[in-house]
Amino acid sequence: MDAVMTTARAEADAAAGPLAHVITSGDALSAIAAVHAASAAGPRTASRLLVPLLSSRAPHLREHAAWALHRSAYLSDAVSALTSMVDRGGFTGTVAEATLDTWGLPPRGIATNEVADEQHHGTSSSGFTVAQLYLHADIDGTLSHAGQGDTGGIATLLVQLGDALFSEGTVERVLTLSRGGPGGTPDCAVPTGPGHHYIPVPLPGPVRQSADAWPLRIPARRELRRILGSAGRVDVLHLRMADVASWAAAEVARELGITTVLTLAPDPHALIAAREAAGTLDRTNFGAADHAEHLVFRVRLLRDLAAQAAHLVVFPRPNLGRDLRDLLHLDPADAQRVSTVAEGIDLAPLDTAAREVQEERRGGPASEATVVALADLDAVLDTLPAERRGLPLAITVGRLHRVKGMASLVETWASDPALTSRCNLLIVGGDLEDPSADEREQLDHIDAVVPREDGPAHGLLLAGHKPNGTVAVWLAAVRHGRRGHAAPAGIYVSASLKEEFGIAILEAMASGLVVVAPQDGGPATYVEHGVTGVLAETTSPRALGAALASALDLASAPEAAERADRARALITERFSIQTMASALAGIYREVTRDTAHHQS
Repeated sequence: MDAVMTTARAEADAAAGPLAHVITSGDALSAIAAVHAASAAGPRTASRLLVPLLSSRAPHLREHAAWALHRSAYLSDAVSALTSMVDRGGFTGTVAEATLDTWGLPPRGIATNEVADEQHHGTSSSGFTVAQLYLHADIDGTLSHAGQGDTGGIATLLVQLGDALFSEGTVERVLTLSRGGPGGTPDCAVPTGPGHHYIPVPLPGPVRQSADAWPLRIPARRELRRILGSAGRVDVLHLRMADVASWAAAEVARELGITTVLTLAPDPHALIAAREAAGTLDRTNFGAADHAEHLVFRVRLLRDLAAQAAHLVVFPRPNLGRDLRDLLHLDPADAQRVSTVAEGIDLAPLDTAAREVQEERRGGPASEATVVALADLDAVLDTLPAERRGLPLAITVGRLHRVKGMASLVETWASDPALTSRCNLLIVGGDLEDPSADEREQLDHIDAVVPREDGPAHGLLLAGHKPNGTVAVWLAAVRHGRRGHAAPAGIYVSASLKEEFGIAILEAMASGLVVVAPQDGGPATYVEHGVTGVLAETTSPRALGAALASALDLASAPEAAERADRARALITERFSIQTMASALAGIYREVTRDTAHHQS
């Protein structure tokens, strides 16, 4: 035994030297890899190399050392530094907390005996049950918070998908879990009967944006364990994106024996590759970018979620096979493991809006909801000077977040006199009265280009977030125009830096609008360039401006109605929410049958 230990120490010491050299090199990416290699080289090497890094002046090395230690055996000399990190909070505190958690030390704010007390026995429930979650928004069946904070397309999708899964017939109960406020009702019973049920997950403190929500891992895990543990039988938990909610939910699913399905998108993989190709991200500046955006952690988290999942769902992409191999290291031919499922939209409210908007234009009847929505739009358009009311609208809908490119769109449009003379720009989204940090950043950028008070005079209209029903009416009105307020033949613009698929783009196409969309990602699989829309390099102001001009040309061309019919037919055939629900229901049933087979 002594000989074995001596050999092990010698091998660890031999590895420590080269790893230490790489860690102190100027190659940030290799240094990060070396930090994680040190954690796998045994406690002796981890203690020698990683514990000192917990007080490093390089934030990314300090953070990765705290995270890497979770794969090491317990090291008493690291506990004090890790505890201090936890007390300081932030993402670094979260990974330090996770390491202490792995070592069996009580996480912050939870006594040892509380962990056992969190276990619950579920009430009985009948019927096949699917749970889905997004903890960065308040989701309700009316989508009243759409476009506010982080309540973007994913919230719309979960509402419509949950309804469609229940209507599809093979899923009897859908539980949609979203963030509840600190004043929520943590002891309310989870409905056990059939239907689509919305379950709030009470989380402490003020609402945090998704990028800042990592410190909520422990309370999120506690609440998810309580809810799912008391929900009766939950057959499948569908996870999406590498965020703190999926991290916590995956841990709970392992504890409770719930099968998981993961929607897997190359994020941040594709973003890293694009920035590397553009020359804005390299090995020397990778450390700073990683510390700000947690790139490596998110890649590893996504890999761990994929390894745990019984099945993976991917979106259509122009080069799906290549991206699966090169970015996600998956075999695209593995149909037993990977399924391609497009996102879908609910066409019914869009059809109703289009019909009633046209009826209202002809002086016919319209529902009260449509009349109110049109009056709301007219009130916004009334702020335009008379000379701009004969122009069509370019509308964009979404969160006020830098990844959605709202400020970039304003800058591109405002800096091109030819564009500003051809259309007014209507931005729908964001909380204008009490903006979040992300929303404030975008609003400040927009105000620097066109001050808020001068916006209407220049043709820029900021409408704030609107319910989905209102947006459906506005999209129809942008296409058909508003007499005395806006000309017909408007367009829809998505200036997103990246778009994995694009719910809002689909809705605009289904409304008959010519669209501008990012050329990378999902939109390229359904936008017919030069026919139903224009695909653009949205990071280039010149390319984006040219795309807007081309889209306006298409929208006002004689064959515009035929283009709209073509887009509508495509969406109906391939991208309805019912089509998506049917595909997912089949996957859910299959993975639960496979799980039952392996357990028998």
